[in-house]
Amino acid sequence: MSDGLVNMKQRRGLNLQGGGQIVGVLIAFVVICVVAAIVAPEFLSSYNMTIISRDLAFIGIVAIAQGMLLLLGDIDVSIGAIAGLSGIVCTKLLVDAQLDPSLAIAAGLAVGAIAGAVNGTIITMFNLNSLVVTIGMLSVYSGLNLWITKGRTIVGLPKEVTVLGGGSLMGIPVPVYIMIGAFAVILFLTTKTVYGRRLYAVGNSREAAKIIGIHEQRVRITAYAVAGSLAGLAGMLLCFRLVSAQASMGQSWLLPSIAAPVIGGIATTGGIGTIWGALLGAAIIAVLGNVIVLGDVDVYLQQVVTGAIVVIAVALDAITRKMGRG
Repeated sequence: MSDGLVNMKQRRGLNLQGGGQIVGVLIAFVVICVVAAIVAPEFLSSYNMTIISRDLAFIGIVAIAQGMLLLLGDIDVSIGAIAGLSGIVCTKLLVDAQLDPSLAIAAGLAVGAIAGAVNGTIITMFNLNSLVVTIGMLSVYSGLNLWITKGRTIVGLPKEVTVLGGGSLMGIPVPVYIMIGAFAVILFLTTKTVYGRRLYAVGNSREAAKIIGIHEQRVRITAYAVAGSLAGLAGMLLCFRLVSAQASMGQSWLLPSIAAPVIGGIATTGGIGTIWGALLGAAIIAVLGNVIVLGDVDVYLQQVVTGAIVVIAVALDAITRKMGRG
């Protein structure tokens, strides 16, 4: 009975709220692309499209991961450090232990899932604020990254894995295919499964979810584990792309991972939005970052722009919700 009730309410919510938001974000994305093509003609070149798509692949994966947690009303600011930890562990296993690539990648995914599950377990077991806990865990995972690498860059990755990060297939970077695969899995998980309906139910109201029989802690811990494994996937792909691993990897992904889902219409309070929105938000950030480079603007201003976008998007989200209640 509980899942049927959740199913009906969540599907209705997705149709009425998520659908309208996605259209709005899609229109904004098209407008940005048109303006970019007018301002910078090289924007539409095949070379530049390849750069944008490769950037989108990495940002998109971490945005999807963070988007799952935002749907719960949670956030994980350690997601970049988890990505770095997975990438470093995988690289160490490949370089130092000469482990088979498939086993090393599986180990990297497992590290990300375990790190995410640890975050989720601490948050739910002690009923703590996700922001506060993950700020602490950010320090823990960053420290581990420094401890494992000893502050040095690890090199010597085998060629068969570097293709996964730097190779192309039919002119499209391989990471893009991997991102599409990850997106399809998470989209199916959140929109076509019982778990997805429970995810939205918990995001809407944890107390109500408990009342109708949903194991709220299990849903949240699972989401953190999945998000951690996605972050780990992005971290390993970055290592394969750079043909090395270092302690600072993934640090720059924090703001984009939050900004993309919020821009895409996922409510910071949980329960509203879709993974489609996270992907579209990531595309907007990738294009804006590219436009800044094409405009010969100081690359460090990209962080300023991304930070401003986060603040504006969160403010608009809060204003829209306030007007809706009024």
